[in-house]
Amino acid sequence: MLIKTFGSAVQGVSAYTITVEVSVSAGTKYFLVGLPDNAVKESEQRIESALKQYGYKIPRQKIVINMAPADIRKEGSSYDLTIAMGILAASGQISDEKVSAYMIMGELSLDGSLRPIKGVLPIAIQARKEGFRGFILPAQNAQEAAIVNNLEVIGVNNILEAIEFLDGAREIEPLVINTRELFSNTADQYAADFSDVQGQENIKRALEIAAAGGHNLIMIGPPGAGKTMLAKRLPSILPPLSMHEALETTKIHSVAGKLGEATSLLTTRPYRSPHHTISDVALVGGGGVPQPGEISLSHNGVLFLDELPEFKRTVLEVMRQPLEERRVTISRAKTSIDFPANFMLVASMNPCPCGYYNDPSKECVCGPGVVHRYLNKVSGPLLDRIDLHVEVTPVTFDEMTATRKAEKSAAVRERVMQAREVQTERFSEMPQIHSNAMMPSQMVKEVCQINEAGRTLLKTAMERLGLSARAYDRILKVSRTIADLAGSEDIKIEHLAEAIQYRSLDREGWAG
Repeated sequence: MLIKTFGSAVQGVSAYTITVEVSVSAGTKYFLVGLPDNAVKESEQRIESALKQYGYKIPRQKIVINMAPADIRKEGSSYDLTIAMGILAASGQISDEKVSAYMIMGELSLDGSLRPIKGVLPIAIQARKEGFRGFILPAQNAQEAAIVNNLEVIGVNNILEAIEFLDGAREIEPLVINTRELFSNTADQYAADFSDVQGQENIKRALEIAAAGGHNLIMIGPPGAGKTMLAKRLPSILPPLSMHEALETTKIHSVAGKLGEATSLLTTRPYRSPHHTISDVALVGGGGVPQPGEISLSHNGVLFLDELPEFKRTVLEVMRQPLEERRVTISRAKTSIDFPANFMLVASMNPCPCGYYNDPSKECVCGPGVVHRYLNKVSGPLLDRIDLHVEVTPVTFDEMTATRKAEKSAAVRERVMQAREVQTERFSEMPQIHSNAMMPSQMVKEVCQINEAGRTLLKTAMERLGLSARAYDRILKVSRTIADLAGSEDIKIEHLAEAIQYRSLDREGWAG
């Protein structure tokens, strides 16, 4: 007897339906074909042990299992339940009436219980698109799949529950989640708030500008000045995620297996802070089975690189292209996979190895040339992609103990959202551009026009401060964002003057 069950393979952030054809006939051998990897081949032992726990068995007949299409490699242990249901239906141990109506996925333990799997959200989206009645999967993953409406999500704890459900002996209520309600109830609930930070008003202003224009930012300052504390609070002033952005971000975390059991939908902007020992592949993605890296996990959020010069140079250089293209392409011999990577880069660094160069209260103990070599660890092309350079100074005792409450993130976010609305209107005819930071050079000339006084100021600043040519476009983009925050149609001289302040690392001789 021939039975078809259905599973799914995930490539990148998309899923492809896999048809598992099971034929049971006279004979004694077990064949598993269709380009399975070792984890899929080992399913026979897991299935046999799990079925024995509940009085079922793999029949001692000729069993041929084909996983189609045969030219796509099937990887991982999540096909255990798909194959097991196919064998039981083909050998007449359960009814075959409902088997092909459901997408079935799950990894089996030897005792018959089910372990969670990765990539549930893209699989559920594909199952609905292809007209399946529902999705049978481990109970731990059910919340994640249930955000896809018009699809029965049947969460099961063990193989017996799946068998009895498909055989009609057990009723399992599909899990239903009101996605809109969940989204509105949990959106923008950040643990950290700008009001926690005393003082540092100039840095908060720089972060507000960065958030308003989608600009990348680097903070330079001594240890303990509050660089990390400020960076952690940046997501709380970014505009709230739209439903489309939330689903897109959740899909990436689902594929990477980073969603918790109780999490079904990411409703806050991601904040990722990898350690400086991270490898190239862990940062941009890849591996034997291509997985999203930290830059994709930061999609629609913030990637914070603390102690930037301590990162391996090769790791930082592989980030240059994704910063421009807002996506990363992982190429293999037989396939090429795109992961989205539209993130804000926020970096921090000490001004020298000891951390106290230019510090007003402590003396730097680094020798001649050491500071320059330390700063040169961060390449020019990478700095070229960072719009704002901000010097952070330690908070004074008076500021730290002040009783005056600092401004809350919600108030800052309101101003950021108003500036973003101006930009949305400005770039309405260019769907690939969402913020001032994404403007190409030719557009900067049109959008960021300055008057004669502004040109004179910019020329003087570039000559006196020794600003490099690459700073020119960046200053204009940032001044456009400052004007948007101020509600001004034109870039005024004060907007330009403020933008010039944020180019510390471009000044010739900054490191002596």
